[in-house]
Amino acid sequence: MAQFVEYEVVEGVAEITMNRGPVNAINMQLAREVVDAYHRARHDDQARAVILTSALPTVFSAGVDLKVALDYDGQQLRRLIEVFYYEMHEALYRMGKPVIAAVNGHARAAGVTWAVSCDMVIAAEEAGMGYPEIDVGLLPAMHLVHLPRQAGRHRAAQLLFTGDIVSAQQMRELGVVNEVVPRDQVMARARELARRLARKSPIAMRMLRDAFMRANDLDYRRAMEAVVDTMCLLKDSADSREALRAFVEKRDPVFTGA
Repeated sequence: MAQFVEYEVVEGVAEITMNRGPVNAINMQLAREVVDAYHRARHDDQARAVILTSALPTVFSAGVDLKVALDYDGQQLRRLIEVFYYEMHEALYRMGKPVIAAVNGHARAAGVTWAVSCDMVIAAEEAGMGYPEIDVGLLPAMHLVHLPRQAGRHRAAQLLFTGDIVSAQQMRELGVVNEVVPRDQVMARARELARRLARKSPIAMRMLRDAFMRANDLDYRRAMEAVVDTMCLLKDSADSREALRAFVEKRDPVFTGA
């Protein structure tokens, strides 16, 4: 039985809800449970659309659990990434059903990965989103591939290189988010959209989504593998370890360039 993820089908929509307080920090178990829920939704004949959301009132996901990341070396990080990136993307690629992220609260780093890996994103206007990996000695691996395709090279570079947190409305203007609504309307809007999609012919929707995924995959997976290799190499550097320790210890890092 899942500890951190709830699964429920309501009116043809599988609702997958993350609940690992206080901030849905991603560890191996949370990653595995979300992937398992995706597999369950794929094979659930009662589910014709999927919503991924958070049970936490103001947080969607803060990203990878940094206390876990601090203890990981590059190869241990790779094992987490194999589930969180590769298995998740494979599950979504083969889903055959539309997937909507209902981002009810703040999303950071790998927490944004949860959202943008879905087909559509409905976000709370109160939600801040961003890629602060550079500030903790990590690499925003998936977003190096994904974000320039959506926001353009120069705007993506500014977000990824600075680590700035921006509003959901700014993310909408960049093409990352579909719709922005008040927090108390996020799930209602996501359900409205998902149920509309669930009323479509399931065979037509599956074939449409499969064709859409093939048409837009291109070299995405190979590019992902390349940036993951770089991320794991960085994780073994002295500066990466120092940045993570400084963040956890709430002090300024001292970098040596090694």
